Amino acid sequence: MDVVAHLGKRVRHLRTIAGVSQEELAFRAGMKRSYLSDLERGTRNPTIRALGRIAAALDVHPVELLKD
Repeated sequence: MDVVAHLGKRVRHLRTIAGVSQEELAFRAGMKRSYLSDLERGTRNPTIRALGRIAAALDVHPVELLKD
């Protein structure tokens, strides 16, 4: 599986478990909702900084974003 696509699915999964909308997660991570949407669909290559901000907003270790 493509790493970017896998990451997007994982972010969506963790966001759903956390019970937050894309808009809320984007706000918590300090990014635009459209950026997060693109990331979840696997159409955007995130920066390391963005991954760190998303992980912090989800209250998970960044490694959790890449687990199966």
